[in-house]
Amino acid sequence: MMKNISNINDRISYLIDCKANSNKKKFAEMIGFAPQVISNIVSGRKSKPSFDVLNSIISSFVDIDSEWLLTGQGNVLKNDKIIQPINRNRKTTDKLIENQEIPLYDFEATAGLKELFSSASPQVVLDTIKIPNIPKCDGAVSVTGDSMYPLLKSGDLILYKEIPTDYTNLFFGEMYLIGVRIDEWEEYITVKYIQKSNKGDEYVTLVSQNQHHQPKDIKFNQITALAMVKASIRYNTMF
Repeated sequence: MMKNISNINDRISYLIDCKANSNKKKFAEMIGFAPQVISNIVSGRKSKPSFDVLNSIISSFVDIDSEWLLTGQGNVLKNDKIIQPINRNRKTTDKLIENQEIPLYDFEATAGLKELFSSASPQVVLDTIKIPNIPKCDGAVSVTGDSMYPLLKSGDLILYKEIPTDYTNLFFGEMYLIGVRIDEWEEYITVKYIQKSNKGDEYVTLVSQNQHHQPKDIKFNQITALAMVKASIRYNTMF
């Protein structure tokens, strides 16, 4: 379906109609922002939505084509199906913490994601990040690769909350930092959306934002470590 809306604020208004039945407060809760932020965007009092708002929309609604949201080109949905207004509560909205200091780990100095999450393993902390009013985070690391581009690019920082590697703890459609066991010695580290697999509950499907990367089914018991991505930081310039 082609929905040609030239103004990005109007495209967000369209998504509010479709995803939250025109309820701005509900839409704000679904993406983890204060209602006033969404109200300002819709009313036009703010010229453009911030990167964090766009990031959260794309993370919350993985069926939405990010190119359409950002540029107005292409289709609303990745699979080109008609988008319909629905009522939906985002169950993963966490309590916001006014102030917290989040350790930025030197991921290259660790033996893997499982080791990074292990309290018994000493970790190299490069710095701490202090951001007001975000959900509880356990740490931050730098992203490598382009599988989540344009939402994330290599060099971005992601802030994460560790969760147990238990199938019942998954919120399908959310973005995760994942450790996957390749063999006895190798662990593959990636950032992906996790979706239900057509192969059954023994499997999950890892989905990229970059459409040049194909979805991949893996056995859930191959996952060695798991964390939900709560926020991201991008450097637009180094000077």
